[in-house]
Amino acid sequence: MTSPIIAFFNNKGGIGKTSLVYHLAWMYFDLGLKVTVADLDPQANLSAAFLDEDRLEEIWEGEIGNTIFQCLKPLLSGIGDIADPHPEAIEEGLNLLIGDLQLSGFEDELSSQWSDCLDRKERAFRVISAFWRILRKAASINEADVVLVDLGPNLGAINRAALIAADYVVVPLSPDLFSLQGLKNLGPTLVRWREEWRERLLRNPAVNLELPRGEMQPIGYVVLQHGIRFDRPVKAFQRWIDRIPTTYNDKVIQKQDAIVAHPSSDPNRLALLKHYQSLMPMAQESRKPIFHLKPADGAIGSHLYAVRDVYTHFKALAEKIAERVQLKLPCAPS
Repeated sequence: MTSPIIAFFNNKGGIGKTSLVYHLAWMYFDLGLKVTVADLDPQANLSAAFLDEDRLEEIWEGEIGNTIFQCLKPLLSGIGDIADPHPEAIEEGLNLLIGDLQLSGFEDELSSQWSDCLDRKERAFRVISAFWRILRKAASINEADVVLVDLGPNLGAINRAALIAADYVVVPLSPDLFSLQGLKNLGPTLVRWREEWRERLLRNPAVNLELPRGEMQPIGYVVLQHGIRFDRPVKAFQRWIDRIPTTYNDKVIQKQDAIVAHPSSDPNRLALLKHYQSLMPMAQESRKPIFHLKPADGAIGSHLYAVRDVYTHFKALAEKIAERVQLKLPCAPS
């Protein structure tokens, strides 16, 4: 069985998606899985979360071939196919496929090759499937149990190719009008891309070229950074939280005859995660996830109790995602 590829995607930015992927990668690693995490956002924020500036400069200024763009260069230049990835070892069993700001230059090529797939051009299929083949190779190199993918906030050609590479999609949301409107665009777009890719698969001229199936199955949403007052979302946020289940059901999974649950019991809601306030900058300064913070990092008193809560919340989320993608967790430390 191949490692499931799980993409985290919303076409609205600034909601905490990258932090969510970062923390889930560490949580799955803590739970005993081998994890490959891929930064397919041209802004490369996930890479900056894992690596310090000196290391990123060394990688981006060099030609050592371990960013996503460097894997694509032979294909883009017309001198070959994708290069083998060399994921960065964060820990033994936790590896990062490093993002690259140059990736934005791949957008036009992906856009034009999407149309060329309909003309049965082999190179078009190699280009469109490049992300998937790189992710598969990276997972194989590291014997990964799961691949987590961070995407940028748009509906462009890069994200289309990245989502075609994904088996599953998790949608991070913030409780506001913009996320709700974004959800209305995202759902039909996923459906259209899935259908268009299936049409193209029938035209693949290279029988030996393995291609992604383009499942991109939505498995749920995560509401991030809601305000807390007396352990309940404040009124301003509750208004939007109440509308998410219907919008997600109608636009993303498109089950028109389904009975929409109350937000707190919505089976499509994977988690409701609060904003962790001062813990987040503390974790960023220490270059570790919130649930790894120690008193030496400044997590003392009430902060230490909050750190334990964050661990509990992310462990529950990781377990729920694992269940939905049939990913077996080898251990579950308390």
